[in-house]
Amino acid sequence: MADPNDGAGEMLRETADRLFQSHCDTATQRTVDAGVWPAALWAAVEDAGLHRALVPEISGGFGVAVPDALSLLMVAGAHAAPVPLAETMLASWLLAGAGLDIPGGPLTAGPVRDTESVRLQQGPDGWHVTGTLTRIPWGRNADRLVVLADGHVALIGKDAWSIDPGENIAREPRDTIRLDGPPIACGRTATSAADLIAVGAAMRTQQMAGALTRLVEIATQYATDRVQFGRPIGKFQAVQQNLAIMAGQAAAAVAAAGMAAQAVADGVRILPVAAAKARAGEAAGIAAGIAHQIHGAIGFTLEHRLNFLTRRLWSWRDEFGKDAVWNRLLGMHMAAAGADRLWAEIVEA
Repeated sequence: MADPNDGAGEMLRETADRLFQSHCDTATQRTVDAGVWPAALWAAVEDAGLHRALVPEISGGFGVAVPDALSLLMVAGAHAAPVPLAETMLASWLLAGAGLDIPGGPLTAGPVRDTESVRLQQGPDGWHVTGTLTRIPWGRNADRLVVLADGHVALIGKDAWSIDPGENIAREPRDTIRLDGPPIACGRTATSAADLIAVGAAMRTQQMAGALTRLVEIATQYATDRVQFGRPIGKFQAVQQNLAIMAGQAAAAVAAAGMAAQAVADGVRILPVAAAKARAGEAAGIAAGIAHQIHGAIGFTLEHRLNFLTRRLWSWRDEFGKDAVWNRLLGMHMAAAGADRLWAEIVEA
């Protein structure tokens, strides 16, 4: 029997692709590079309801399968969309899981690093949240912040935090947020900090897979169009070999994204997410380097669309756990399981 969500997921991806084609051009990306919030692009995302794709229907979402919802981020990654779609989806998922209302507007979530935490304490005047979170994506542009703190999900307004601005290599906000004030709302949750980071890692894996797929298309087209020594550079064996390597890395990342999405759908299984994020991060490093080799100096200029993809790939591979972090987790797990359990652990993951 066909999965009834297959058609809904395909329609959702087609809607997202058309939206980003219409609203996410090079001019928009340059504007965001200059520090301007892309209001028109985000309004289009909200009007289409894409930011609620991961939310259950009972909480105001689409009710599509989790892999279909997450696959929207592959589309966004292919367009290098400079908006907090992943972050708003993550924050909304946390709020829905805690039975809290989801506000409109862009959202972000934390902590995004496993060494950081937030304190939520109840006093005579109500709840109070404190703590410092670093590298929060799109912090200054978010209307609300959603955090995990002491077994709760807390929705926090801007009156309860201060910001030290920062950015990633793609020039997207990655801010330090200092919390000290009352939350708007809070609710109990079974989601752990490890679950939060794993879901974030699965989302970054989707984005990297989409960006890598588009990277292969751009590099292949350039190799076809660029003529050197009387023929297209794509006719040279060395370039053909590099394009084949890029295509293989992109395919591996797409497979990893599918595995990560299914792991989230299965209740956030961390080991498959770890393997997927590490593999996609490796693919990002290899393929981005080859893409710039093929394009030469022009690929580094702001006039070329390539750099909007590669700068995000280099950023995303380090967020929600870089390759070394996830590989270390996998290695420690396998070492603890022992040699006799090696194949069983691989199959069961």
